Amino acid sequence: MRIFKFIPELDCFIVHPEYKRIANLLGLNEWNEVVWIGRFFTLDNDYGEHWFDNWEERDKLEQQAKAVGIEYDDLLIIDPERLKNNIDGPCHSALERKFFWTDVLKSLDLSLETIIAEAIKLNNTNKEIDEPYIEELDEIIKKLKTDESVI
Repeated sequence: MRIFKFIPELDCFIVHPEYKRIANLLGLNEWNEVVWIGRFFTLDNDYGEHWFDNWEERDKLEQQAKAVGIEYDDLLIIDPERLKNNIDGPCHSALERKFFWTDVLKSLDLSLETIIAEAIKLNNTNKEIDEPYIEELDEIIKKLKTDESVI
């Protein structure tokens, strides 16, 4: 399943509508539907939940985004400075990181199995810590797996 949709005229991404719908059905919508994916991209830590915290960049595109029917909060802009660390590098320039991560996100597909596994994990964690969770998640997953029209 494609995760991101590239918007060339804005040089940024939005969450692919199909994935967004599935992620919301499964409860994968913390700050947004791709927070959990960002954690993997940042060596599996919570810094990843902030991989698209770049409000200044969104501010610059707000009017252009409105003109093409995209909400400000839906803009996902690659900030190459957030995708490096200064421990043993960086090994590439900001422009090289921007090109690389743009290509990665344009091509990122995840299986329904991977997405479902994350949803189950998050839902179980939420139950354990007394946070809101989806009681009927198993039924939603069964429906997703058996009824292709749901996807």
